[in-house]
Amino acid sequence: MLNITPLQPLFAARIEGIDAAREVPAPVMAALRDALDRYAVLVLPGQRLDDAAQIAFSQGFGALEMTRPGALGAGSAVIVLSNLGPNGEIVAPSDKQVLNNKANRLWHHDSSFKPIPARASLLSARQIPSAGGNTEFAFMRGAFAALDAAEQARLRGMVALHDFGWSRSRVDPALVTEAEKTQHPPVRQAVVLEENPYGPALYLGAHARSIDGMTEAESRTLIDRLMAHATEDRFIYSHRWTPGDLLIWDNRAVLHRATPFASTTERRHMVRTTVAGQRPTIAAAA
Repeated sequence: MLNITPLQPLFAARIEGIDAAREVPAPVMAALRDALDRYAVLVLPGQRLDDAAQIAFSQGFGALEMTRPGALGAGSAVIVLSNLGPNGEIVAPSDKQVLNNKANRLWHHDSSFKPIPARASLLSARQIPSAGGNTEFAFMRGAFAALDAAEQARLRGMVALHDFGWSRSRVDPALVTEAEKTQHPPVRQAVVLEENPYGPALYLGAHARSIDGMTEAESRTLIDRLMAHATEDRFIYSHRWTPGDLLIWDNRAVLHRATPFASTTERRHMVRTTVAGQRPTIAAAA
């Protein structure tokens, strides 16, 4: 039997009574999927997982994405988010792994730069620093609900261009190669997602470059204002990791970001699996 404890007035819950390293009965898995729809972020403490066990558990939420080229774990169902090299040493600040971690400090939805963006993500803590390195979430259903009705109506039907190459280049020009830009051309996503039974959500984040029908300047004004609204304290849950934590979040309902830590002296090693989406956010997604 699952024990569910809300962690924030609007969203996020702690889940106890499950061992993700073992086969989970179908009714329990169904209850977890329902809890993900309701709470958007689930915290499962004390989960001792290897990659194979994490993959098996994650598949209970749906088919998994393969990790994109250029990321650690490319071609597999896991992406490694780490400041450690192959021999366990802390890598140099200029290493691409560190630059990718820096990019993850921006509010984003995983895979919003793909024609069919991710449904959910599962991140397990293998090694964590003594301080910092939290993961923060912004509740985009709550942010949309807090807008006035006129603005909600105006945003419905809007389309944003999500551009991987543009967003990565803003962090560091060395972070994205021409090949990666070619592999991930800009895609169009709905600004408001209507698919969750608990209400619509804003869909923006670091990859959202512009709005169809608006100039670049007009787009940035609107996106920046909505992002500032969505990341107000009332919509935030900040998770302080402990070893063995497994977090599951709905990419269609929350933004997330990592917070800094002493990456030149402290170790942080996390493993993520990503549940694929089933359909584009708009019919014209390309």
